[in-house]
Amino acid sequence: MNATPARSLVVVTAGLSQPSATRLLADRLSAAVDRHLRDAGAEPTVEMIELRDHAQDLTNNLLTGFPSPKLQSALDAVLSADGLIAVTPIFSASYSGLFKMFFDVIDRDGLAGKPTLIGATGGSTRHSLAVEHAIRPLFAYLNAAVAATGVYAAAEDWGGGGLTADGSLVERIDRASAELAAAMLARPNAAPADSFESPVPFEQLLRSNSAPD
Repeated sequence: MNATPARSLVVVTAGLSQPSATRLLADRLSAAVDRHLRDAGAEPTVEMIELRDHAQDLTNNLLTGFPSPKLQSALDAVLSADGLIAVTPIFSASYSGLFKMFFDVIDRDGLAGKPTLIGATGGSTRHSLAVEHAIRPLFAYLNAAVAATGVYAAAEDWGGGGLTADGSLVERIDRASAELAAAMLARPNAAPADSFESPVPFEQLLRSNSAPD
């Protein structure tokens, strides 16, 4: 029986406060994707990247062109992941500056074809269109394979204890996470093949080298 390969999921969240609604949505999305992957027989790993922890390093990187080891580790995790969840708070009808700074320092083709789920949080539902008119075009420019369903959560969508108070938000989270999980499973494993895993037998090399001209 062929085992389903492991799948790595990286979650980038740009919330500024702690705790934050942005991290809350990121947690709900990652948990749903993890569940869908496990239901399909995969063994997912999930890594959370809080951009607030990299704010100073991102500024220094933009000024000098050199990432710190900590920032480089976060960038490498995103580039090597099988799937990406990116969640930002909405400021002035668009993604936050911290969110943009992080994706500004990623290689232009680093996200090409990568299954990606986009999400956002805001104070009211009137900012919900920012997912489609701001965040989706950013990842389209980066050539990411963005899931059809984006998820926006307003303050009123959350009930007590960090639970979703709006049934439609629960449905959007489940639909978007199912789309991302399916895309991750359909994508070939990005891990490079080990050239030494199946070496050519030494006797075969001798026969090929001793063949007449």
